[in-house]
Amino acid sequence: MQYPAEWFNDDLFWKSYAPIIFDKASWEEVPSMADSITALARLPLYEEPAPACVTLLDQCCGFGRFSLEMARRGFIVTGVDINATYLETAREDAAYEKLPASFVQDDVRSFVLPDTFDIVTNVYTSFGYFADPAHDRLTVKNAFESLKAQGTYIIETRGKEIAVRDFVEREWFTRAGFTVLTEYQPVNDWEQLLNRWILIKGQERLEKVFTQRLYAASELRRLMGEIGFCTCAVYGDWDESAYDNRARTMIVVGRKG
Repeated sequence: MQYPAEWFNDDLFWKSYAPIIFDKASWEEVPSMADSITALARLPLYEEPAPACVTLLDQCCGFGRFSLEMARRGFIVTGVDINATYLETAREDAAYEKLPASFVQDDVRSFVLPDTFDIVTNVYTSFGYFADPAHDRLTVKNAFESLKAQGTYIIETRGKEIAVRDFVEREWFTRAGFTVLTEYQPVNDWEQLLNRWILIKGQERLEKVFTQRLYAASELRRLMGEIGFCTCAVYGDWDESAYDNRARTMIVVGRKG
């Protein structure tokens, strides 16, 4: 199914903002995050007999930084994203390292492979950017249907509680040679957060405005239950600490019965 173009269909945005979004720190945290996701999936990887091959679907995989790390660990990985340039980079890296990873250009609202994967992930705050909230639900539904029985879906995103707690109207920082100016505004009683990002480098000036739908932990837990997940846990960090006033992020883990 073809969907109307939205802000994230802008290839120039992803090309121009890549050095800002995918900075060195975001790459360095990948191995520890991969350790945590492996633990969250509760797979008997170190028991006898170990699973012959563990399959993983990475929604909104981008350059494949997480997908490739999981493939290095022996997972059979499929990455899905809409950005052709990012996917080509991921494919080249996978081919160079001879990794068991494939990358598909598709929309997560459309991509589904029933009963195929042991794990589905949606990480790096890639959830909640569709104009229609029903499309967020469809993303979760496709993940559920793509999972095998006993499979695990892991979402990492900015919880509404954290967004309210840490809210600032504007800030600026330097990264990758750019001065980055950001402005934020709650929309519809904190249903969404409006983001305005301005990049300045010499005479070059780029600006992008977009919104993210904010979910409270209870809202995502309810959504997962309505889709069919038999259990749903919420954590405040990759160490499985509580989602409380000290939470750094929101990690939602749903298990398919």
